[in-house]
Amino acid sequence: MGDNQDGISCCNDPQHAFLYLFVIYLAIVLVTWDTIISKPMRLLATSIHEMSHALACWISCGEVRAIEVYNNEGGVTKYVGGCRCLIVPAGYLGEAFWGMVFVVLSGGRKTSTAAAGGLIFALLFCLCYAPNRVLVILNTCYATITLAFIFVEWFLFTPILAYVVLLYGVFLGTYAIFDIFGHLIVRSNPQSDAYALYEESGRCFPPRCVGVYWLVLAILFQLVGIWLTLILMSDECEDLGWFECVFDSRFELDMNEFEWWPDDWDWPDDWSFNKD
Repeated sequence: MGDNQDGISCCNDPQHAFLYLFVIYLAIVLVTWDTIISKPMRLLATSIHEMSHALACWISCGEVRAIEVYNNEGGVTKYVGGCRCLIVPAGYLGEAFWGMVFVVLSGGRKTSTAAAGGLIFALLFCLCYAPNRVLVILNTCYATITLAFIFVEWFLFTPILAYVVLLYGVFLGTYAIFDIFGHLIVRSNPQSDAYALYEESGRCFPPRCVGVYWLVLAILFQLVGIWLTLILMSDECEDLGWFECVFDSRFELDMNEFEWWPDDWDWPDDWSFNKD
């Protein structure tokens, strides 16, 4: 790809399929956002929020004592030690980051399986840290459902897991953006993560300013996820490895000839990065 002066082309059939699915999933999330239909997914996002706090605690050499998620979509991670300046923002930003990761990994059979397997491991691993009843039921159910989709993908029907992983990614990314905007910017709760970081910084950064900063990062995570996915699905990257494709292309995505619905476009039989 080093000799490609025109950047990465857009859009082939897999790229079109990805963009259409992303928009469809986004519309579904927006329509069902405050309904009972999306409550299980909102609880999953809360679980990942708390797992992200725990991961930041472990990275900064702290000790996690308990991880809990409540039916009202709240949660808490109890820990000692670690770097609070890293742990506190990890919740909301973790939702957005993992949403981006799921979006990027959704396009290939092996990559979507890796994403689903990683989610199952994380969900079950959290149950080792004094979980409450809601978290046990939630994580067990999602681990079982995700494992069932892996089984279907590899033994019964393909592709299906890619669509499920993309749904996870779109929902997590959207939830992070909405959650930050509603809980940290529209109103400032003294018990929020933004307020905790405000106090940890010696009251230098007002909670709403922290929320705005996190909101910008959450949106950027989702845009980067879409960008990377389109690059990795491009024809130019068909015979290249991930890192070679991304860095040789220098993130140049040529949208000059993009058509939302080209005359000769057909839904691909195997929507993938062609990296399997």
